[in-house]
Amino acid sequence: MRRIRYGVAMSLDGFIAGPNGEYDWIEPDPDFDFAELWAQFDTALMGRRTYEIAVARLGESAFRGMKTVVASRTLRPADHPGITVLPEITKATLQSLRRQQASGKDIWLFGGGLLFRSLLELGDVDMVELSVKPVLLGTGIPLLPPPSPRIKLRLLENKVYRSVTLRVVYAVLP
Repeated sequence: MRRIRYGVAMSLDGFIAGPNGEYDWIEPDPDFDFAELWAQFDTALMGRRTYEIAVARLGESAFRGMKTVVASRTLRPADHPGITVLPEITKATLQSLRRQQASGKDIWLFGGGLLFRSLLELGDVDMVELSVKPVLLGTGIPLLPPPSPRIKLRLLENKVYRSVTLRVVYAVLP
């Protein structure tokens, strides 16, 4: 069954965005092969705010080539015909999503900490993949907003890039 992998950039002090959602501090690393990472997924799963930011920045084709699934109680599916809107995230909806797509590629849990926390609480995150940026924000949107469950992880890989970004990949332990 396909894995759900949470991939996100994070400041050294644990924030995934500034207090107003700003992400101007996330500079791409010239040595990181984003296309290679992108090729590992056929589905992007995100919350409404992350989806709206991606569309505002990159347009409706932001996730071209991927099935786009947005967890939202407010988006109307009729207004967004190219995406799947899930008004509620349950164990059953996630299991169904894992069984979809013949390619067998993984599902990219993209963006927001609230959705990440919800999936962790359901036991439906397989990997946590962080790009830790060399910046201290002091405040902002945390990687894992409280109240959050205690989750044990096992380090699978790590790499330091020329930009001094640290990429760490963890398996979520049962």
